[in-house]
Amino acid sequence: MAGDDIFLKAQRRTYKGLTEDKEKAWKGPFYFIQAADPQLGLMKAWRVGDCNGGGDEWSEEVQLTKQAVQAINKLQPQPRFIALCGNLVHAMPDSPFREEQEKDLKEVLRGTCPDIPLIFVSGNHDLGNTPTPDTVEQYCRCWGDDYFSFWVSGVLFLVLNSQFFFDASGCPQLEQAQEAWLEQQLQSAVKSSACHILILQHIPLYICSPHEKDEYFNLQKTKREILIQKFSQAGVKAVFSGHYHRNAGGCHDGLEMVVTSAIGCQLGEDTHGVRVVVVTADEIIHRYHSLDQLSEKGMDKDLKELLA
Repeated sequence: MAGDDIFLKAQRRTYKGLTEDKEKAWKGPFYFIQAADPQLGLMKAWRVGDCNGGGDEWSEEVQLTKQAVQAINKLQPQPRFIALCGNLVHAMPDSPFREEQEKDLKEVLRGTCPDIPLIFVSGNHDLGNTPTPDTVEQYCRCWGDDYFSFWVSGVLFLVLNSQFFFDASGCPQLEQAQEAWLEQQLQSAVKSSACHILILQHIPLYICSPHEKDEYFNLQKTKREILIQKFSQAGVKAVFSGHYHRNAGGCHDGLEMVVTSAIGCQLGEDTHGVRVVVVTADEIIHRYHSLDQLSEKGMDKDLKELLA
């Protein structure tokens, strides 16, 4: 199938078919797949030690993403959606490899069962480390809105552009627009009938502890503290992210931080994989599955039992 029209993209800060009007009522347990960092081009760049100028080969990531798609397609029951939490490709917006990497990733994702929505979350490589209005527009044209909300079975999901939290010096007005939108969404959520509120973003609030030092893989402590307080007060249950290329996370003030390793390049001891997230009326239960495990055995039996 040619063209991009096969991909339903978030527009006008929402996702068609997954709106409050259609999905505000709790309909029973469901699950979704959270994946992160297919990042086509990083594996070779990391091996040769040139993560800025490298990335001229990405067949490994294509194959791994294809394996993920094929494994997810076989799951029964089907997930309600797949969230790809950023760094879809490795090439920065001005890279000569950018267009080909996006084209090849889309070609693989076209193999996803059409009944499973794809939720795209922007990462630092998708927008640039210091995004500008032009790089944000480029991303939105290719993958849909950089921040938006959607509903699934009484659960409110907020998809955020975490690069605005990290460095918005190149686009302060866009950062302010997201800030105002987020404030409105959280205020509305408190008054709504949402069973849970969950957040999807690329950069974690923190890796292991909200008190850890600032580094490349987390948000700066001053911003982190503001967001944790804001999310906790609104009753957000969990934040799901990628970026770290390893599994990590923690819990603070009732807010769980879930850091999911990559489909693509691994920087730690984890294997290529995705996270299965089961949502019940009372709990959010999740487990990381390697691609091989998911391909051979599907999701863990105890998770499946929660959906019965």
